[in-house]
Amino acid sequence: MKQILQQLVAGHSGFIELRYHKRTSNSFVAQKGRVDVANHSVTEGVGVRALVGSAWGFAATADISEAAIKRAIRQAQYNASALAKVRAKGELSLARGRLSHLDFTGPGFSELVAMPLADKLGQIVSLERKLAQASSRMHTARCRYNEIIEEKSIVTSDGAACSLRLAQPELSLTAIAEKDGERATGQRGAGVSGGWECLLAHPSLHDAVGETAKIAVDLLAAKYPEGGQKTVILSPAVVGLLCHEAIGHTVEADFVKAGSVAQGKIGQRVASDLVTMADSGNETIAGYAVGNLPFDDEGVETENTVIIDKGILRSYLHNRETAAEFGVQPTGNARAWLFNDEPLIRMRNTYLMPGTRHLADMIAEVDDGYLVEGAGSGQADANGEFMFGTGYVYRIKDGKKTELLREATLSGIAFDVLKTVDAVSQEFLWDLGTGYCGKGQAAKVDAGGPYVRCKITVGGEQQ
Repeated sequence: MKQILQQLVAGHSGFIELRYHKRTSNSFVAQKGRVDVANHSVTEGVGVRALVGSAWGFAATADISEAAIKRAIRQAQYNASALAKVRAKGELSLARGRLSHLDFTGPGFSELVAMPLADKLGQIVSLERKLAQASSRMHTARCRYNEIIEEKSIVTSDGAACSLRLAQPELSLTAIAEKDGERATGQRGAGVSGGWECLLAHPSLHDAVGETAKIAVDLLAAKYPEGGQKTVILSPAVVGLLCHEAIGHTVEADFVKAGSVAQGKIGQRVASDLVTMADSGNETIAGYAVGNLPFDDEGVETENTVIIDKGILRSYLHNRETAAEFGVQPTGNARAWLFNDEPLIRMRNTYLMPGTRHLADMIAEVDDGYLVEGAGSGQADANGEFMFGTGYVYRIKDGKKTELLREATLSGIAFDVLKTVDAVSQEFLWDLGTGYCGKGQAAKVDAGGPYVRCKITVGGEQQ
């Protein structure tokens, strides 16, 4: 397909971008010893962007014949020309960056495609049965499996010509325990850019059945934490949620232009000097990240973009257009969910760099606080103000991890919280691989980090 797109883009005046995308998705849910939900879908087509003056035009076709793609090119150019007539005159510039010529097949792609569906279903049902039998208190056990098989080719009139084949499987377990009408939930999951064996080897799935059941049962007797400003140690999943939702979105260049809290703060201190935060298209720290991409949907090679370096804000996340506007190189953050979506600035793998401390020592130094586990849902705004739910927390008293407590909410201003960070662990984990980012369209992302000790507002029972 890449060669066909190269032939079609040749000879056109102005800028043309062609993006072929085929996605095969399978989703299954096992419950009560059987596959309860099974979904299969295939989407395929070509998205076309044309640039005329200061205006973009977009068109898409699910017909991948040469004639249909040519019609889409003409339509995109017509749309761009029509918009350019009503906009201010001038030329919109695109930073070139590192335009890719890579033909990439991701690890585990062939393994996952070749694996019989029956084998996947059999193992999913087996995991659900083990979870259902893990405790007499088990009310509901559920195992969910999703996989996305991607094939893309991207060609631009100014030199990008690349293709990829990528597999992204994910697995999650949910246990609901019950006693005397009271219910509690335990969850565990992981996703990877890789094959089946890579997925099952993810550290988040080690003893996943036993741990998921135990948390659900133990939470039945758990109390709620005390509310207020607290010293907390955030687990990698919660650190990842904070990085993505409360900081990552504020440094996406389109949001920066719209007035996010990060606007005008390049070179300024926004966090403790223990904090280095980055967004990577090819993580090299701990393995198992699901957001690995060799290039973005503009054909720009991805990189490890350091956003905060030892507490100083160093970079925003860019596509080709905003990079030219800001006078920097594109960071490879333009992403589109389907062929008929236009690329937006999106994150990939967002994380805090590990530090030098050990978790046990960090706990030992806390007189009264919490170890926060199990990232839940949350929200944040353009000012970096956030409120997140957590699955459960442990009380830390006199330097020891003690009782398990029910879910709590965490809230604050992200940059203010990061300035209170006084310890960062060596331990590191990618732990949001089952998540999807929503920003007008979905995106498969990952996030994580080390354990981080800081001050934060905990929502719970008031004493």
